[in-house]
Amino acid sequence: MATYKDIFYEKKDHVARITINRPKQYNAFTGDTLKELTLAFEAAGGDGEVGVIVLTGTGEKAFSAGGDVNWEKEGGLERQILEPYLMHQTVSQCPKPVIARVNGYCIGGANHLAYFCDFTIAAEHAIFGQNGPRVGSPACGAIVSYLTRVIGAKRAREMWMLSRRYSARQALEMGLINAVVPMDKLDEEVDKWCQELLALSPTCLRILKASFVEEFSYLFGQGDQLRRYLTTREFWEEEQQEGARAFLEKRAPDFSKFRRAGR
Repeated sequence: MATYKDIFYEKKDHVARITINRPKQYNAFTGDTLKELTLAFEAAGGDGEVGVIVLTGTGEKAFSAGGDVNWEKEGGLERQILEPYLMHQTVSQCPKPVIARVNGYCIGGANHLAYFCDFTIAAEHAIFGQNGPRVGSPACGAIVSYLTRVIGAKRAREMWMLSRRYSARQALEMGLINAVVPMDKLDEEVDKWCQELLALSPTCLRILKASFVEEFSYLFGQGDQLRRYLTTREFWEEEQQEGARAFLEKRAPDFSKFRRAGR
């Protein structure tokens, strides 16, 4: 069994529970966290005794706030090569059903990680949304476009392009999640879904999941090519850095200088 620093991995009664354990950072992830999550999902996916995987975050404040902005700020040009958001592919191609247990903020990379899970169950105080244009953090390809299959094209554009925040009830109404319960009932609800899945044929579930993934698998790999084509060195050295600095300095970013003739 691998040794983890940023996550907890627990297997009990045929359920693997993967918990992001960075509560001081609202369970925001770094490249190291993502590597550990990948290893954990591969371990659970290849374990014949595991029937369901539950993904969550430590505490009651956040499932995850997405990418750690301090880490992203350090990334700069490197992020064009080392894409940090491939977890959606890991989750999608995992042969076991995956439940996102959303116990608070579910923002940015965490939001699209959750909507790539097979099921999402949220506490009433959970908040969902994207951050990209707010902080100059671009995403592309399947990460973005798959959301149209979940909540429809208009809502998907609204969520990604306007970076609004949505309550758990709003998320349920738009089809982003499957269920909403009080925080003190969250584990009970998740366990109920786990038991229902464990009572079913694991081979049939594996085939069904693969069938759903096949429908959009052609999108995988396109995001990095699009992002490289549509961004420049100036973006990574200036525009992206302005977004990250503004977030850390708790001020509104000034992107006006990047909006000019010829661009």
